[in-house]
Amino acid sequence: MMAEGTPAVADTPMTAQGVSAEAARRAPVNRILKFSSVDGPGNRTVVFLQGCNMNCRYCHNPETRALCVHCGDCVGVCPTGALFFSDTPPVFISASASCKNVADVSVLGAYSHESAASADASSPSARTKYVAYDHTKCIFCDACIKACTHDASPRIRNLTAEETFREIEKQLPYIRGVTVSGGECTLYPDYVTALFSLCRDAGLTTLLDSNGTLDFAAYPELLHVTDGVMLDVKAWDSSVHRSMTDTDNTDVLRTLSFLAERGKLEEVRTVVVPGLVDAEKTIRETAHVIAPHLSKRPVRYKIIAFRPMGVRESFRAYQTPDAALLSSLADTARAAGMTDVVVV
Repeated sequence: MMAEGTPAVADTPMTAQGVSAEAARRAPVNRILKFSSVDGPGNRTVVFLQGCNMNCRYCHNPETRALCVHCGDCVGVCPTGALFFSDTPPVFISASASCKNVADVSVLGAYSHESAASADASSPSARTKYVAYDHTKCIFCDACIKACTHDASPRIRNLTAEETFREIEKQLPYIRGVTVSGGECTLYPDYVTALFSLCRDAGLTTLLDSNGTLDFAAYPELLHVTDGVMLDVKAWDSSVHRSMTDTDNTDVLRTLSFLAERGKLEEVRTVVVPGLVDAEKTIRETAHVIAPHLSKRPVRYKIIAFRPMGVRESFRAYQTPDAALLSSLADTARAAGMTDVVVV
């Protein structure tokens, strides 16, 4: 979504959503992990994007939820000067319509202090300054993350697909593929489509790590260049899902069926949180949707034990499930027709 008041450029190519093609191919990159063996098959480079349209209570990376509101709290705690104030607004970013609830921020992109509800008008940075980031000076000490009260990170680079791929291709001799994660990566479908096209041309496999809120049927080009989706199914009951994430799961369950039918599911994951999620029902019903389509491609069901490390303080009281429960849930998945079930 273009920010209000952003001038249109004459003769600039536009997408069907009415944003410039250049903006649509750009996304806020939180981190590029050069090598990972846990984000899909083989050794992979993982691109983490910033921004999420769910508010998962047990999120282990809550700093990836929102985009920077430029309050400036992080600038003073940065020990290397990687964060500083700038008069120049950051590049605006375009996202899919499903981004409308990204961490309670209605527009993806640059926020001046004038539009940030939390800004202190008496601050020297108020109204006219923006937080800027020089990644070459960053030592990843996380002082800025600890200072942020907005579930955001200032350590963001607004990269085009081509710029991102130039960093990926350095690992080409050593990786099997690329996984794009988040936050929620499908908030930037045109960017991911462009990036995956470049990856495919280089002989790399392509995976998405998604919460399932994107209507993939509306993005056939993205689906075409995506080898598989690793999908989170957090809860089967909509009311439980809403209590956990602030959204219902209608889109998620639609996406589950859509991807299974088209042989585009790589993996499904459910986090087991005793006392919060009816994990047995969620796993059983999810498996029943997937099992009839396993002849199209194998699908792994990953059953993940909740762990309190890294989650918000209010959620650390929930207990880690014991081995007996996890083993029973794995049996539930197998009984419903799944053949590849792992517990982590």
